[in-house]
Amino acid sequence: MNFKSNKLRDAVVIALVAGASVATAQAQEAETTGATNLDRIQVTGSRIRSVDVETSQPVFVMDRQAIEKQGLTSVADVLQRISANGAGLNTNFNNGGDGSSTISLRNLGSERTLVLVNGRRWVSNMSGSVDLNTIPAAIVERIEVLKDGASSVYGSDAIAGVVNLITRSDFDGAEANAYIGQYDKGDGQRTAFDATVGASSDRGNLVISLSRVEEDQVMAGDRAISREPYFGLGSAYYSSYSANGKINRAASAGGNLALRPGAVGSGLASDPYYALDQYVPYTSDFNYNYAKDNYLATPQKRSALFAQGSYNLTDNVTFKMDALYNERRSAQQLAGFPLSTINTGLSLSGDSYYNPYNTLYGGDGRDVSWTHRLTEAPRLYDQNSKTSHVYLGLDGIFEFAGRQFNWDAGYAFNKTNEVETQVGDANLLTLESSLGPSEVRNGQVVCVDAPGGSVIDGCVPFNPLSPAGGVTQEMLDYILFTAHNTYQYRNESVTANLSGELFELPGGWLSFAAGFEHRKESGYSSPDAFIANGLTSGNAFAPTSGAYSLDDAYIELLVPVLKDLPGAQLLELSVATRYSDYSNFGNTTNSKFGFKWKPFDQLLVRGNWAEGFRAPSITNLYRGNTDTFAQYSDPCSSDGRFAGDAGVLANCYNRGVPVGFQAEYNSGSGATGGQTIYPFTLGGNTALQPETSTSKTLGLVYSPSWAEGLNISLDWWSIDLENRISSFAANTILDRCYVDNVASYCDLVTRNADGLVTNVFIGPINAGYQEIEGYDLTVKYRLPETKVGTFAFTLDSSYVSKNRSRDSKSDAWEALNGKYFESDPYWRVRGNLTTDWTYGDFSASWMIRYRSGLTEDVSEGHIESVAYHDLQLSYNLPWNGTVRIGANNVFAKDPPVTLDAFANSFDPQYDIPGRYMYMQYTQRF
Repeated sequence: MNFKSNKLRDAVVIALVAGASVATAQAQEAETTGATNLDRIQVTGSRIRSVDVETSQPVFVMDRQAIEKQGLTSVADVLQRISANGAGLNTNFNNGGDGSSTISLRNLGSERTLVLVNGRRWVSNMSGSVDLNTIPAAIVERIEVLKDGASSVYGSDAIAGVVNLITRSDFDGAEANAYIGQYDKGDGQRTAFDATVGASSDRGNLVISLSRVEEDQVMAGDRAISREPYFGLGSAYYSSYSANGKINRAASAGGNLALRPGAVGSGLASDPYYALDQYVPYTSDFNYNYAKDNYLATPQKRSALFAQGSYNLTDNVTFKMDALYNERRSAQQLAGFPLSTINTGLSLSGDSYYNPYNTLYGGDGRDVSWTHRLTEAPRLYDQNSKTSHVYLGLDGIFEFAGRQFNWDAGYAFNKTNEVETQVGDANLLTLESSLGPSEVRNGQVVCVDAPGGSVIDGCVPFNPLSPAGGVTQEMLDYILFTAHNTYQYRNESVTANLSGELFELPGGWLSFAAGFEHRKESGYSSPDAFIANGLTSGNAFAPTSGAYSLDDAYIELLVPVLKDLPGAQLLELSVATRYSDYSNFGNTTNSKFGFKWKPFDQLLVRGNWAEGFRAPSITNLYRGNTDTFAQYSDPCSSDGRFAGDAGVLANCYNRGVPVGFQAEYNSGSGATGGQTIYPFTLGGNTALQPETSTSKTLGLVYSPSWAEGLNISLDWWSIDLENRISSFAANTILDRCYVDNVASYCDLVTRNADGLVTNVFIGPINAGYQEIEGYDLTVKYRLPETKVGTFAFTLDSSYVSKNRSRDSKSDAWEALNGKYFESDPYWRVRGNLTTDWTYGDFSASWMIRYRSGLTEDVSEGHIESVAYHDLQLSYNLPWNGTVRIGANNVFAKDPPVTLDAFANSFDPQYDIPGRYMYMQYTQRF
């Protein structure tokens, strides 16, 4: 397996699991999100305790054994495999990643998937998404995924569904797990260790868990599919920001020049300059392959301490608590910064020692436009993210009028603090000084304020025209800087719930649940002062800060109509409604209706209709305004795309654009457009309203008596999303205003008296509609025991029959189904087939993960379907230990090539190339 021997000696490995195995909610242990009362439990999607775990809504359940079979080290990786998931952020995102991982049920976006821990809302980031890496896998007892909207029960964000992670409780004894794994290429090593101890008594229990996970990077240059920007297309597609010094010149002046290979320097031997005769015409051979310098899989280290306990204060009142501290250190790496006159606005002074046009060398003393990629110093982004969680509460039971009622009340606090360290961007102030006049003084090149003038103390002259690797460490230390950006998000909530039975109906007791929640959400981002003031070569952004609070009240009823009758072994209705009052936009009421019908014992028919909403996030509302120099093409320009279109020109004239107006750009002209002369504005929008949705499900669960152990569930589902919060490109905003004559878009555009666009506000607005529907099929079959062991099969699959969107009701629908967009594949089919075999203390699991083919929307190509195969073997040892060995992507299947993907020629939603092998050991005491 090519493991490093020194690691293997100390390793004891973790087991993880075929994440798409169990399908419908089954009778798990009675320790769930709420207090238990006899055999009554809560199932995700309802606050009512019931003896029946099947509800009107489809719930996918994955227990700890299923998690362990997958050979993974994070909850995020497990959840991203389930068939109902779409495209979430993960650690394969390097450029654009931040070390976090999310889940996007139904491909509707991670901000529209509600994540709970023990039935309570977890901390999100400022965009409204939950980083699943803040929840260590070691503490998870099981995962329940509600594949339906649930705003009436849980409030905002539960549009696509709900993920509820149930932590370990009532644990008695001790357990230790150790894990080591790596790719067959000898890289990407992962190690994990966790230890859990628990004690129980008649009055209570306490569980404490400590875990540590380390995941090493994989370099893009170490895989053929990612070692160049576009697989197989060569240097013509590399970056024109060369690692060699490059002189930018107009075509009329002979075009760009590059320092030739093996160039001979003049002047100081320790610090040479290069005369003009050392430069040759620039060709694509000088382009730089930036892809190989990137991480393909990003590194991460996570440490966590978790505690959970309960204590019976009286026979009827129990104190409960759980607490977590999780720290994540993660990193991303990009190729050295592509510095140039174009993106910094700074030229090399004609009086610089390094300027080949310096009059000292017989030149004309002109300033030089230049390009140099800093391959001497890669760009590094490091996050230190710390998440804290505390819950304190009371659970109880009481009797009233001969009936028993359950109640709970508690306080939850969640907070994430993050410091991002950023290295590799240039300080424009020091860069300007270093590109200014410089001379040799006392055998050393120094900055001067003018030719023959005073030396600028501390300044180190920069040579942007040096050969690759020629920028010295002293130059780098002077022109680069280290940025520190800080982020925080927190939520606090106080909740109270009451449930019980009211009166008896022909079908049983009418049950209810009601409750109240007060919650406050707040967050901020504080960029480094240089970044906030636009004094760096990288992207500037302004601080963001905001908060809002809300009060929620809900009521839920379970109405048993019929029972034990011909054609109606069971008929049960459920209704719920929730009123939410937000401090920033007002109130909203969302309701649901469901039914459950058993015409006979072996068949369950279920259905649900639900309203949903998503409140705008802190970023949506309060993002600090940030300048952006966007590309656009003015539809009102008389030489532009709509020249001669009387309708468009009339719209422009009616909105104050002069007749005959011609747009001006920083570069480009006419129909092609170009970059704006004036900076446009990115920002938040405090006038946003919530997104709204309507979801519907209809399904059946069949457990035939003629095939004991067989369980089949088929559910149709549909989600209609309206008032979607979206941000549009400058071009789209201008076209919607002047071509489609939509006033709300025109409000985002500012022009001067001459008609020139001086600003476009590029921020979120309530616009857009999306409709998506499909079918979920789960088949689980556990065969009777045989002489050669016990076999079990599980198929969990999802088929999307429709997925389409539009910006307004007047627009035509755009089909999304089966299409590929960058980092956002819209698969029609996702499925997981698992085969389990158990023979005594030995067991084996084989899992096939399938993703259907896609059409590339940009290049109009085709992305092939893919099937990954995973294998795990395990053995229970006589001394209460278990050893597991396994391999994911057994046949080393490469991901499908797509030239529309960013940087790596394959999408980060697929497995990175290579067979991943692991070993795990569990010891119980």
